[in-house]
Amino acid sequence: MSRHLSLPNLSEISSTCLSKIRLIATDMDGTLTRRGKFTPALLQALEDLAAADIKVLIVTGRSAGWVSGLSSLMPVAGAIAENGGLYFPPENQKPVVLTPIPDLVQHRQHLATTFENLQTKFPQIQESADNRFRLTDWTFDVAGLRQNELQTLDHLCQHLGWGFTYSNVQCHIKPQGQNKAVGLLQVLREYLPQYSLEQIVTVGDSPNDESLFDRRYFPVSVGVANVLEYLNQLKYQPAYITTAAEGEGFCELSSYILKSLHISS
Repeated sequence: MSRHLSLPNLSEISSTCLSKIRLIATDMDGTLTRRGKFTPALLQALEDLAAADIKVLIVTGRSAGWVSGLSSLMPVAGAIAENGGLYFPPENQKPVVLTPIPDLVQHRQHLATTFENLQTKFPQIQESADNRFRLTDWTFDVAGLRQNELQTLDHLCQHLGWGFTYSNVQCHIKPQGQNKAVGLLQVLREYLPQYSLEQIVTVGDSPNDESLFDRRYFPVSVGVANVLEYLNQLKYQPAYITTAAEGEGFCELSSYILKSLHISS
């Protein structure tokens, strides 16, 4: 029997629980996007949430350079980039490096050497287009890699002293211990202490979102429907699943939250 059959649908969340939500910490690719694009419905959902004073914090694996520009243009309360490596506060302030790295230049050199090592065993892997805009991790495209190859890459990175994760877009060589949950918890503690964990819902769709589904830290977590593709690979699974996939699933969650506010008022 598939493990996901026991996961409740989003409709099973109580309106009381949803009415407490004040912050949505969400992945971007495959969670806010639909076929790689933002839709008018998604942008409207973000505007509606902002109008209801529900903050949205982006928590993505995308690069520092990519997130810096995008987050300043969207109606969001800041963004965490590189799977917990950096935090971009709202109003386009200077980014905060969340992972302690004494020498970023040397760090990038070590990452490059590790990638070259992986290429000797997987010559087909190619550096991602946005890798040059990264600070804390190193990425290559996930396309064409089978599950057993991803597991081998994970083992190789661990052997070389690095962490590894992947999404529906990219594979990430990263510092051990750097993940979305660690970065998010640090940002909540240092920059957004007004929010309790019961006021936060975390949202994602891929293996690099797994830490956001850890119920020890985030009791309310949601996977958009396309997470089902990866669910049996996840140690931590979302508490709830949307009916719709990708950005439409996020809009579904947004609608439930906004309706719960009207019910409780």
